[in-house]
Amino acid sequence: MPSATDATGTDLDAWILGRRGPKNRVDPSRPYAFLVEPEHAINGHVEETATVFLTNRECPFRCLMCDLWKNTTDEPVERGSIAGQIRHALDRLPPARHIKLYNSGNFFDPGAIPEEDYREIADAVSGFDTVIVESHPRLIGRRCMAFREMLDAKMHVAMGLETVHPEVLVRLNKRMTLEEFERSTHLLRKNGVQVRAFVLLRPPYLSDAEGVMWAKRSIDFAFDVGVECCAVIPTRAGNGAMEELAARGDFAPPTLDSVEEVFDYGLGKRCGRVFVDLWDIRESTEGAADAAARVERLNRMNLTQCVEPRHIPVRQ
Repeated sequence: MPSATDATGTDLDAWILGRRGPKNRVDPSRPYAFLVEPEHAINGHVEETATVFLTNRECPFRCLMCDLWKNTTDEPVERGSIAGQIRHALDRLPPARHIKLYNSGNFFDPGAIPEEDYREIADAVSGFDTVIVESHPRLIGRRCMAFREMLDAKMHVAMGLETVHPEVLVRLNKRMTLEEFERSTHLLRKNGVQVRAFVLLRPPYLSDAEGVMWAKRSIDFAFDVGVECCAVIPTRAGNGAMEELAARGDFAPPTLDSVEEVFDYGLGKRCGRVFVDLWDIRESTEGAADAAARVERLNRMNLTQCVEPRHIPVRQ
């Protein structure tokens, strides 16, 4: 599927690439970050989950909002590098029950992780209860199932749904249809793989109120097609393209009120786990009353998966 074009016929790949700054310097033999943090697991318990941010080749899909390219290489990493990165991280992390292997792109992209490396990677994560990888829906197929068969753990796949707004999805340059997302989800579930969907809250071209409405619709769609977990991502700037859109009035981050409303809605459905990404929430908290207490509520709800009464800001 080719890159999308905007209303003037401009190729979005070229437009997005033309607004980028330099990449960060990364070591192709080391993950660029790794950590362990608690997460509400599918079994209903809060358990330690390791996340290894693998240094890998840049994703071939140029999504409008993506900033993950900053910590990628221009060329594929060497054979065996990914398993070595995982071992490097796990040697330095405390014990965990679950592991996320996030490679700033698509685990099942053969140009990023060759299938010949799957066995060594599976051996490196042996002993975990759950292994979570990320992929574009269009890359779900034989390689995905081959890796699943090598694991002694349950496999979950995280896929970017982003939004079900038909026009905005195209303008995000996602190069995916909702039908493709649904087919990939059904294939994964048929083969015993759980699905986590990333949902953007207020992507470009939407007002704050529209962002809330379409995030709710996106959560509805995700659960309707068989997704087990939705991760709501407040859309942020930081990649050049988003700053230009903001300057011309086509993008602003969601308000903290909107983050709270969408998270409350998703959890209230009781259809599956829902998380809200708080790693870079500062853009949504700017100017918000009692922001620290409200973010702490969201953090507790991530862990308990229970809606708490909404915090009422103190008026000065």
